[in-house]
Amino acid sequence: MEAVSLADRPDVAADAFAIPYGDGPGGFMQSELVSKLVRRTRIIDRWPSTTVALLEGGECVARGVAVTFASGLPGREPFPDRGWDQIVVWAVEDALDGQDVDAVCALEIAVHPAWQRRGLSAQVLAAMRANAAGLGFSELIAPVRPPDKAAEPWTAMAEYATRKRGDGLPADSWLRVHARAGGRIVRIAPCSATIQASLDEWRGWTGVALEEDGPVAVPGALVPILVARQLGVGVYVEPNVWMVHPLESDDRA
Repeated sequence: MEAVSLADRPDVAADAFAIPYGDGPGGFMQSELVSKLVRRTRIIDRWPSTTVALLEGGECVARGVAVTFASGLPGREPFPDRGWDQIVVWAVEDALDGQDVDAVCALEIAVHPAWQRRGLSAQVLAAMRANAAGLGFSELIAPVRPPDKAAEPWTAMAEYATRKRGDGLPADSWLRVHARAGGRIVRIAPCSATIQASLDEWRGWTGVALEEDGPVAVPGALVPILVARQLGVGVYVEPNVWMVHPLESDDRA
């Protein structure tokens, strides 16, 4: 496997972003409005050096998206409650304003369906760490989305994320990948990503009738969505887990 940045290999960008993110249960995450600010050509134009692609025999099999932002501007607290959404907004603001940046945040890892369940997510994460270290950053932060949490939508994320195995590693498989790579949990981002849509859209995404008001668990969602039948809308407010990866010179591949 070869890991490259889009700055070095812009020719693979189209293939990298052709890899779907969130297919199957939870595919509704592709409709999160803020996420559209950091999709496809915008990444190539604004953050090519912090976004990586994993190649096998010249074929792009996975991508890792990260953006940069200025962490010390007034009103910007470390590890914000709004997590994913907040970092994307800050990154876009800074890119438009020509602001000097000092922090890098991992936003997503996507593996081609034909290459899943081969440990490539961990390889992409290692490549993102190495890339960030090579660019001179001292840490890589991430609002981590543990997809296994969808099996327990009624469990509070704070409880779920702190569960550990006998060896001291997180019980959740994706949080465990981050921990093995050197990441540590900092706090919960209680409203990291928000999706608001009509109930018809939610029914199409989830296959659930949504015939009752209030919180309703749907496939792929980490927490229940909130249904308001009189208004004809459903709102999903997803918590994520803030993790920080301290970087050393050894991270550089």
